[in-house]
Amino acid sequence: MSKKRSIETTCIQGGWQPGNGEPRQVPIYQSTTFKYSTSEAMGKLFDLEAEGYFYTRLQNPTNDAVAAKICEMEGGAAAMLTSSGQAANFFAIINICSAGDHVISSATIYGGTSNLLTVTLKRFGIETTLVDPDLPEEELAKEFRPNTKCVFAETIANPALVVLDIEKFAHLAHSHGVPLIVDNTFATPVNCRPFEWGADIVTHSTTKYMDGHGMTVGGCIVDSGNFDWDAHKEKFPGLTTPDESYHGIIYTQRFGKGAFITKATAQLMRDLGCIQSPQNAFLLNAGLESLHLRVPRHCENALKVAEYLSSREDVAWVKYPGLPGDKYHDLAQKYMPKGTCGVISFGLKGGRAAASVFMDKLKLASIATHVADAKTCVLHPASHTHRQLNDEQLVEAGVDPSMIRFSVGIENADDIIEDIRQALED
Repeated sequence: MSKKRSIETTCIQGGWQPGNGEPRQVPIYQSTTFKYSTSEAMGKLFDLEAEGYFYTRLQNPTNDAVAAKICEMEGGAAAMLTSSGQAANFFAIINICSAGDHVISSATIYGGTSNLLTVTLKRFGIETTLVDPDLPEEELAKEFRPNTKCVFAETIANPALVVLDIEKFAHLAHSHGVPLIVDNTFATPVNCRPFEWGADIVTHSTTKYMDGHGMTVGGCIVDSGNFDWDAHKEKFPGLTTPDESYHGIIYTQRFGKGAFITKATAQLMRDLGCIQSPQNAFLLNAGLESLHLRVPRHCENALKVAEYLSSREDVAWVKYPGLPGDKYHDLAQKYMPKGTCGVISFGLKGGRAAASVFMDKLKLASIATHVADAKTCVLHPASHTHRQLNDEQLVEAGVDPSMIRFSVGIENADDIIEDIRQALED
């Protein structure tokens, strides 16, 4: 199997490789447990001395096949599915962070992830500093501490649509001996592969474009295998020193490039159980098979809608990195020359009140706490996804209180534009 084959072919052919007489489609292994003929055979699985399956709370063959496809799409070394995108980000961070550690994160990330970092992980004793991703590298460098263990950001921020300067953040992280974790949900590997720009770990909410149909909640973590944990042993003892819960195994020595994902599976999935169901993984795989077709259509439609919104006098502002003149257009052209995503942020001159009236009058677009699927949907972040933040925090996160997040689907673009027109005018 060539790693150089196109993303289009990988979307279709990656992951599941059936043998002679085996199912053409990924089978759904709808089983909690797996039978072994001897106690010794199962014992080796518990000691991580053999590969296999014994309990779906940790691993399942359906999930692993789909994770392998996403891993190949991203150009990674190993991957795992999780029950949600939040679980993916949670696992990716606590796999290397413990009480007393510090995380640096872009301030413009999704509100739910911001809350995870600044509220929930704080209860775990992990402190997070939110930074303006547009600051110069020398300013950002001042936020690093001896106990900083990773840097976190989103390729395209949800819903601020800030495009991350991946190379800048990768250089910053690596110069301080820590990995860069990038949530690549909005761009997807069809439009951007962060590993090619220096990122070390990629996460996804597969609930979004990868599923593409609003059917299944899920997440994924992909490790590039490129970060040298042993070169910074003192920072990452969980990976580089003996794990007594597995008879003193040292993950980097035993599993090499697979150390990060093996530890996340053997420890975190074992203890926390945030597994994606095999049925959901099967449905996710069906979505992945059309990802390379849907993403360009999302981007094409979104650009047309962004251009239309920009032409209207009742629209105060439009943010879309694919739009010439957008603040992040140049970075988008560098990292995502084929397109960015299907999500637009804009505000009406009437502010918050006008946003509510507009949303209630839409007929084709649905008001939904969702984004990035085949159907057009709309949301007011200040009232929904980011409602836990006050106005000052909203602005810090790159979210204007009047912002409307408009997720452009793959319907006919003229129909979407007509729906916007009638909601604004009729």
